[in-house]
Amino acid sequence: MERRSLFECLAHFLQRGHDTAYVQHRGYRTVRWSYRRVADLAFQFARELDARKISKGDRILLWGPNSAEWVAVFLGCALRAVVVVPMDDVATPDFALRVNEQVASKLLVCSAAHAQQSIPTLTLKTLPEALASRSPAAYPPAEVKPTDTLEIVFTSGTTAEPKGVVITHGNVIANVAPLELEIRKYLKYERWVHPVRFLNLLPLSHVFGQFLGIFLPQLMGGTVIFQEALNPSEVIGTIRRERVSVLVAVPRVLQSLKEKIERDLEENGEEFRRRFRTSAGKPFLRRWWTFRRIHRQFGWKFWAFISGGAALDRDTEEFWGRLGYAVIQGYGLTETTSLISVNHPFRLGKGSIGKVLAGREVKLAPDGEILVRGGGVAAGYWNGSDLHPAASPVANQDGWYRTGDVGELDGEGNLYFKGRKKDVIVTSSGMNIYPEDVEAALRRQPEVRDVVVIPLPCDGNAQPCAAIILREGDDLAPIVKRANESLAEYQRVNAWVVWPEEDFPRTSTQKPRRNVIQQAVQAQLAQKSSAHMPASPLAELIARITKRAPTRLPPNSNLESDLNLSSLDRVELLSALEDRYQIDLSETRFAAVNTVSELERMLQGKRPQQTHYHYPRWVQRWPVTWIRLAVHYLLLRPAVFLLGWPRVSGRDNLREERGPVLVICNHIDDVDPGFVLTALPARLRHNLAVATGGEALEILRTPPAARGFMPGVYDRVKWGLGVSLLNLFPLPREAGFRESFAYAGEAVDRGYSVLVFPEGRHTTDGKMLPFRAVIGLLANNLQISIVPMRIDGLFEAKQARRKIAWPGHVKVKIGAPVQFVPGSDPEWIARELEKIVQKL
Repeated sequence: MERRSLFECLAHFLQRGHDTAYVQHRGYRTVRWSYRRVADLAFQFARELDARKISKGDRILLWGPNSAEWVAVFLGCALRAVVVVPMDDVATPDFALRVNEQVASKLLVCSAAHAQQSIPTLTLKTLPEALASRSPAAYPPAEVKPTDTLEIVFTSGTTAEPKGVVITHGNVIANVAPLELEIRKYLKYERWVHPVRFLNLLPLSHVFGQFLGIFLPQLMGGTVIFQEALNPSEVIGTIRRERVSVLVAVPRVLQSLKEKIERDLEENGEEFRRRFRTSAGKPFLRRWWTFRRIHRQFGWKFWAFISGGAALDRDTEEFWGRLGYAVIQGYGLTETTSLISVNHPFRLGKGSIGKVLAGREVKLAPDGEILVRGGGVAAGYWNGSDLHPAASPVANQDGWYRTGDVGELDGEGNLYFKGRKKDVIVTSSGMNIYPEDVEAALRRQPEVRDVVVIPLPCDGNAQPCAAIILREGDDLAPIVKRANESLAEYQRVNAWVVWPEEDFPRTSTQKPRRNVIQQAVQAQLAQKSSAHMPASPLAELIARITKRAPTRLPPNSNLESDLNLSSLDRVELLSALEDRYQIDLSETRFAAVNTVSELERMLQGKRPQQTHYHYPRWVQRWPVTWIRLAVHYLLLRPAVFLLGWPRVSGRDNLREERGPVLVICNHIDDVDPGFVLTALPARLRHNLAVATGGEALEILRTPPAARGFMPGVYDRVKWGLGVSLLNLFPLPREAGFRESFAYAGEAVDRGYSVLVFPEGRHTTDGKMLPFRAVIGLLANNLQISIVPMRIDGLFEAKQARRKIAWPGHVKVKIGAPVQFVPGSDPEWIARELEKIVQKL
């Protein structure tokens, strides 16, 4: 059956009902949205537009990170035939305001950080609460023709005047229809792996991101997981934890994951390389078995990568294919409503960007440029005044759109991407050099971390120049010489520079900003002052965190005294560095970094292996939960009453609290969790995860070899009993607490309350130690009630070396639950909680 409108998409959402459509993170919590909930919010938003008199043809600005709320707003606008103007979450306010001036938007729907006083605004995070008064009943759709505008996608950079591509309802339908027909052929097999889960790392503000985040997954009842973090460890962790089937990402992410796998296998590198070489041409199942440890790392359900937004290099595609994964590439541009061609997941053409989709035509111009014609080609460019784009059409009079990309077609109809036409370097001898070919040769050199080849003017033509980021060292001559040996004579590189930063400037889809790189390289070769060099990515990250304009950073700048980075700023910087450079950094080493130069050396040098803390999720499942409950009432609770029958006060404060909650308490001795468990009501006591010293717990889990065999076994038994009978999990005192807090968020999602001792260590004089600021970070990101508790009398019994305290001598006080406004300063939260516990 032919699809006639996008409204059928919402009909599918209603049919799927309570099946999970989207999974997203809110702080350390995981929020799941059903198809029905997304549809209900879309209907409510359509009614909100109606109430605001925003109707067909009016524009709204949609500016924020990927989320289920973003999808609901998009679909609600489609219902009202209101035009969506999506903005990259990383777009600058200046660029967004210039776009707003062009389109005269009547409403801004955005994240809290992007709110503008000059435009009526709704925030994405609070949208369900803001629209609670609107009916979630099905909303009658507006009358829409295929030629009516669905969205205007702006693609220009920050300096040029914004350039918007007008995409109609018919453009999207033309691209969805052939994919839907092909998907239907395999739905009878999909039930064996249902639901297919997509980890979508592409922004919804891009059309390809919309296809893989909105239009295609619902055709098979799939689940889409949104995640902002791009560092490899977190991506792999999400794939395994959420049992993801397909990763949707830009090529840069696939390259980063490849580098992580290679780093993890460094100890057995020669054996891995031997297996990799010998697996070429072997059957799929044989390769899958050879690399089963890597498949276990990602999870057994994971089987495919979908790469889009840029061209994937041949080495990365070959790497993942050799390991037994499908690598599916799609090719398209915003002007073609994303897709022109796509690989078939079960009939892959190596190195190809797929076969042309049904409903569009592709041909090559005499110079190799890819020309496309069909229903997916956008109506035109926004002309700044109305929705009639004839004045600035995308295609020529014959309907052919010149993509600006150079390609090849083989005899089987597979399309191959050669490079951007504007990036082709024409030498003085008239030869065409494609930068991608030269970059591939240089990337094959083990010393090269990344490279960008740009043209240098030469006698009216150009010659290739390589800007190279090395893993270590600074001698490029032998590296370039080896790469040149694999290139044709006219392709060889005779000019090169070591790029002075840890990464290249990049767009929101992780493409290198070649014009910026070219300007910087020319300035470097001309020996201009470093003051003329653009601010480094590191400087831009620090500026974003400190809310100051980016500037060049002197190497001896102190992170604390000169750049005013607080302890929490350092936590944010560490996370931002991992996302920006897509690497895993040692928190212990990062804690010792004091200056900019030390930080740059850390980023450029070899990264040591991180301390790995174990988070036993099996302790929160049957039958361990039953065993723990029995042990609590048969052994632990009687032991607490025997050691010092506590006098509990304030339990009435928890009468209305059903949990989960964050419990905080002063820290006196290792037996503190027993007294807290005894004092809490049963509904909270039965589901309580206890944070304890991560370093001590990990030593028990992985005792050093010097400990000996039998003592090592004893330590492991102690660890097993502790985590299973007390539901302990590690909270490192010095570094590594981000993963611990993520585990706490998972526990809360499963209905468990969490007990944390914010002082971080036992008191030595009976006085409460200052609360660490990280408790404020945890409170901010869990967004649940905080129950303050205080233990008195236990320290005195401990000092007197009494094994048993008199009944009532130990007092446990429970305060009234408190909550803080989202986004509050974590250090202020820590100070406030400290005062509350002090007063108990």
